[in-house]
Parts: sequence; structure tokens; C-alpha cells
Amino acid sequence: MLRVVLSIVFALLTCPIYAGEINFLGGYGATNNPVQSTGAWQVRYMEGLGEHFAYSLSYVNQGHFISHHRDGTAANLWLRTNQMDGQLSLGIGAGPIFYYDTVRPPNEPAADVHGWGTMVNLLASWYTKNRWIYQLQGSWVKGGNSFDTLSVLAGIGYQLDPPPSPGPDLKAPRQTEETTHNELTVFGGQTVVNIPGNGSSTAGSIEYRRGLWRYVEWTAGALYEGRSTLIDRYGLTTQLWLAKPFFDDRLALGAGLGCYLAQDRRREDRSGGFLSGIVSITASYRLGLHWLIRGTWDRIIADYDRDTDVFLGGIGYRF
Repeated sequence: MLRVVLSIVFALLTCPIYAGEINFLGGYGATNNPVQSTGAWQVRYMEGLGEHFAYSLSYVNQGHFISHHRDGTAANLWLRTNQMDGQLSLGIGAGPIFYYDTVRPPNEPAADVHGWGTMVNLLASWYTKNRWIYQLQGSWVKGGNSFDTLSVLAGIGYQLDPPPSPGPDLKAPRQTEETTHNELTVFGGQTVVNIPGNGSSTAGSIEYRRGLWRYVEWTAGALYEGRSTLIDRYGLTTQLWLAKPFFDDRLALGAGLGCYLAQDRRREDRSGGFLSGIVSITASYRLGLHWLIRGTWDRIIADYDRDTDVFLGGIGYRF
């Protein structure tokens, strides 16, 4: 499965890049093991690869079932057809999803379970002349070693670049430079541990960001997740990012994947540092030639039952 994900990322870096859109969807999800239903929601970035193809990167929250709180990050490839002068787009998408399941068995300690699954979507989108998009989506997630879910979501989206006509924009100009050259950002925010308990704490970070190619960035940083009754964790991070600017380079969006070399004073084995995964979503807005504000969500994927969400906001300087 890892080879599949790397192949998708390589294809995205080598193919022509077109304008993108961001979508927010909400609705209901259900599972039959046992029969349960709950609220579900999704945030998705989608970009065209031609008239009939697209790709998307998503955060998928499948809901809070009894004994399970499962969400994940997904990469989908799409086949779509555009009807009614491009205003109606019908598509089918499929791809891998990496899930994070907080399991809460009755009368037992909670645990963080990770794994790979498969996500299949059916999507209908109505594109308006003012760049807003109305959407209806059905999704099936086969959870691998976990349970399967079905969900029905409705939502709204927005085209981040102005299209020449209603419908998916397929002819945006190619980006000629890196999204970011050099950037130093200082963050503050909050950490939430994904198991029951007093796991909320104040977080802080400092990060250096460097553009490598047109759509690829690298970061190195120091992260302090804070101190609570569940963790007292800090360490060094490094990530690779897919990133792209919009609105005349004022807004930039990115998704990152990397490693976190950490130390946790609350961990039973405190003999030394340990390596965890980190998946992130970020957005920045330029205030001028050099200054910017940036918000980032980090999901720390630990090898023990202390996964966290770290929500950070900060101010940065580009040079």
C-alpha cells in the first residue's frame, strides 16, 4: 500500500497541474458491525488533471461510533464527466485511506489503532457562475483490519482560481516558481490527546520552511506539545509537503507527511527518544512582502496509545 501512495504522489508531481477547489461536506455515516449510525464530515482539496480526471487529498472524520472514534487521511483519483455546459459534474473516485481509530472498549483502557483501508466515492457537483459549488456524495470505506462504513454527505465548495466558464477549471497557468523560498514561523496553540483523560495542554513550535520545487516544500522544526496528565512531550520534526498558492500568491495551502523524534516524560519507557509519524495540513496568508500568518493542524501518530491533534497558529517571515 505504501508503494501505491508513493506512486500517486510521484504522478502528481510530474503531471500538469490545474486549478483547485476546496470542499466542506457533512452528513451521516453508518456501520453494520454492529449496526450504528453517527454524524460524519470531510474536508477535501480537489484538482483537475484534464477534462475527465482529477485527484483529491482529504481529511475524513467517519464519526463517533460506540467504542470507536475513527478518522483518517485519504488520497483519491477521480474519473468524471461534465454535463450541461460544465455546470454538472458526475464523478467516481477511489484510493487509499490511512485511518486513526481511538478504540474505547467497555471497562478497558482506550487504545489508538492505525491501519490502511480503501475509500470509494460517488460525487455529484453543481458549479455556479460565482465559483461556489454544491455537492452530494456517497462514500464507502473498507477498513482493512477495522470495520467498514457507508456515509452520505452534502456540502459546499469554492474554486480557488477563477475559471473562464462555469464548471471545473482545466486550463489554469502552470506555476513557475516555488510556493515558498525561505520562511521562519513561530507558533502557539493547543494539544489534544486522543484518549479519555485530562489531555489538553498548551503547545508551541518554531519551524523553518524551504521550497524545493514548484509544488514541494521541506520543513524542519521543534515542537513542544505541552504537559498534561497524559503526556509531557517535545521533540524535532521534519516533513515533505505538497503546496500551492492561490489568490495572486496571497493564500497558500499544503499537506505534509514526515517524522517526529520525540521525548515523553509520561511514557513508561523514558530511556531515550522515539520516532513517531506526523501528518499535517497548513494554510498561510501573506500580510505583505515578507510577513505572513499561518495555521497548521498536526496529527501525531505514536507507537503507543498517545496520538494527539496539535492545533497551531503563528506569524512568519519570508526571506
